[in-house]
Amino acid sequence: MFALRAMLADRLPVAAVLYQIVQNPLFVMNFATVFTPEGRMSLEAEKQKFMTMPLAEKRKYYKGGVTTLDRVPTWAEYWRKNKTNIGLLTLEKVEPVDEEIANKVSMWQGDITSLEIDAIVNAANSSLLGGGGVDGAIHRAAGRTLKKECSTLGGCPVGEVRITGGYMLPAKHVIHTVGPQGEKPEKLRDCYKNSLRIAKENKLRTIAFPCISTGIYGYPQRPAAKVALSTVKKFLLDNKDAVDRVIFCLFLKSDKDIYEELLQKYFATD
Repeated sequence: MFALRAMLADRLPVAAVLYQIVQNPLFVMNFATVFTPEGRMSLEAEKQKFMTMPLAEKRKYYKGGVTTLDRVPTWAEYWRKNKTNIGLLTLEKVEPVDEEIANKVSMWQGDITSLEIDAIVNAANSSLLGGGGVDGAIHRAAGRTLKKECSTLGGCPVGEVRITGGYMLPAKHVIHTVGPQGEKPEKLRDCYKNSLRIAKENKLRTIAFPCISTGIYGYPQRPAAKVALSTVKKFLLDNKDAVDRVIFCLFLKSDKDIYEELLQKYFATD
């Protein structure tokens, strides 16, 4: 115990406070899992700090605005409000669903890093160490600890997923998936399917997707949207109680126009 006190006095600037904490034997047992030998908080401790932090305190870390779930209308709500101004679907066969399913889906144009939900999906590269577009935006908003955690994961193949903490993001978790380069429907389907699977396994009730692979990876927007919508629809029909909301987060107006049209096909209610 005296050796531990000496170490704290030498290495930690907060030794005066921690002096009283070390009286608890549980602290001695768990010290190595909380601090590195240099006195810095470990990666797992940093992750848990943000996971368990009260919401009011965590909001102080956000680097941008915040969008709560109640500000994102469901597709059923959006359709009722805007259907007189939306171009009706003409070339696609409508596949209706009940309103319960339509209320589990949202189309939302905005910044995915602002969403205060359980998980946002990152369209990552195979290194998982950050890049351009949405990948870079997520890493910047989460802070450098996200890259530290990603560096422990050994990368990620196309179509597969990895899950990390969200750190300074409003979202609690980031699900990283690597989309295909070019039009490869099966690989893109795997991105959406595996993201939903890992969300279900981790009991995450709300999840948001960007338009995976449609940027510099060159997947045409409309075919990519069809893969995304059909995959999410099948998951929701097979797992009605697994999630509360799946948000298609759209950055470009052209993506918004495509989803506005195709949601009438896959999630029509009347």
